[in-house]
This record gives sequence, structure tokens and C-alpha cells, in this order.
Amino acid sequence: MQTLDSNSRIAVLGAGRMGCGIAQIFCAAGHQVTLHDRQQAALERAPHTIGEMFELLQQPARLGGLRCVDELAAAVGQADLVIEAVIENVELKRSIFAQLESFAPAHCIFATNTSAIPIAAIARDLKAPERALGTHFWNPPHLVPLVEVVQGEKTDPENIRQVIALLEMVGMSPVHVRRDIPGFIGNRLQHAFKREAIALVADGVCDAETLDRVVKEGFGARLAVLGPLEQSDLVGLDLTLAIHEVLIADLDRHAGPHPYLVDKVRKGETGMKTGQGFRKWTEQEAAQVKERLDEYLAVNARARLARRDKPA
Repeated sequence: MQTLDSNSRIAVLGAGRMGCGIAQIFCAAGHQVTLHDRQQAALERAPHTIGEMFELLQQPARLGGLRCVDELAAAVGQADLVIEAVIENVELKRSIFAQLESFAPAHCIFATNTSAIPIAAIARDLKAPERALGTHFWNPPHLVPLVEVVQGEKTDPENIRQVIALLEMVGMSPVHVRRDIPGFIGNRLQHAFKREAIALVADGVCDAETLDRVVKEGFGARLAVLGPLEQSDLVGLDLTLAIHEVLIADLDRHAGPHPYLVDKVRKGETGMKTGQGFRKWTEQEAAQVKERLDEYLAVNARARLARRDKPA
């Protein structure tokens, strides 16, 4: 087995925002990166997009090792690690993975950047499913450090170890997800939270603006410092239990998506992109939210990079 290291060649499949962000991470660390997309227009935009990511991080653009190709065989033919980052469609991802065995070297590890799809479903048609694992980068990956490295039922544990070590080497913060369950860790937590938020608005307890204020100006203010279990240990598990005895049975119990959310989508009220979601949005308001988020994440990312690069 070949060891992943600072000389490893990386292939990223999909030149959208996620793919470009993942490519930027490895370019910044000095890797040879091949970015693949079937759409020539996406490949033509990619160097500019990645350059903007370097600019936002106030880093010199390191694009000398970047190669953009539209043929899958050319993209993965010399790769040590392939990271697939196409749209969240299990059939498409499965089809790509099935082709990788024909084109990639025998030692190459196959990773899928999926938010929720089980790795077993994507690697189903592989002759050597032990090569497959999940790498769930969070959006935008060049600004958010966490990567969930997901171990499928048949994944070789050594591949997990190698990918975690490589991600640490390039400055990311990988965690090992030991079971291949839908949504992994982060999205299960995030959508359990969203489920209750939607129910509170649907039941008339508050409007969307109030709910978001409660999160941002209340417990959300400490989430970057204290995780939920750290906070429980801080206040005491006896207090957590006492609250659960009063509260848990009253939380939302819908087995599937909340009807309020389903109705919104059926009416075309899908959020900022249509001007109406849980609240109304103008184009200017939507742009301001996105700009504010990017700048907040960029400030934190720049500080993290400065700490990492500071001489010991």
C-alpha cells in the first residue's frame, strides 16, 4: 500500500464551489491537483474561482500544481487519492465510482464528498469496496475546517488512517465517523435541530425572525466554544436530565419532513433564491447575508491559518 504524504497526487471530481474549495485546500499545501468536470465552462471558471478563495484568505495563490481536465481517465490515471464532489445524487456518484476502478491506479483511495448518502450505497458496484470511504467537507470547505471521514462497512481501516493523516497535514480538522449511517454526525445534529425549529414556527410559537434571533443571540453564541456535551458537563448532567424529563416528550415527533416545510417547497417558496422561504428576502438582503457569512468564516479561517503558521 502506498502512503499518502505531501507528494500525493489528488484528483477532485466536480468543479463546482465544493470541488473548487477542496482543490484550493490541496493546492495551498503544495499538492499536484487535477480538477475534473464534464462541463468545459466550469473548468474554465475554476482557476479564477480558486484564485478568489486564496484572495479571501489573504494567501498568495498557489495554482502552479493545478490541472483542469474534462476526461475522467486523464483526471484519475495517476491519482493517489480521488475525492468525488459532484451533486448529491446517488446514481451519479455510484456510476463515477464504478468507473474509477478501470482508470485509477490499484493503490488509489476513493473518497466521496457526500452530506448524507451512506458510503455503502455509493460503493455498491465496486469490486474492491475497501478502497471507498466518505470525506464530508463542510461548505465552504476552504473556510470550514471540519471533515467527517466516514468508514463504510467494508472500508479498509488503514485507508481511513491515511486519509485522516493527510487531511491533518493540509490543515483540516478530520474526525472519524465509525459507522456508515445517513447524515453521519454533523447533519444528523443539524437537521434534528432544524426539525424542531420548523415545528416551533409551524405551531405559531414564534416567527422565523424570532427563532433565528434566539439561536444567534442565545445558545448559538457559545457553540463555537462549547459543544453540546461539553456544555452539559459544564452545567451538570443532573440539570440536563431534569430538563429532559420535562421537555423531551414534548419535542416534535413527525416521522418524515414536517408538512409545513413540504408545503413551502410545493408552493415554490424555497428560500433566498426565490425571494420567499420561511421569510421574504430581497436580492440585496440575500447578498448581504452571504457576504456577512463569508467574511465571518474568512476571519476565523485567517486566524486559524495564522496560528498554524506561527513559529513554535
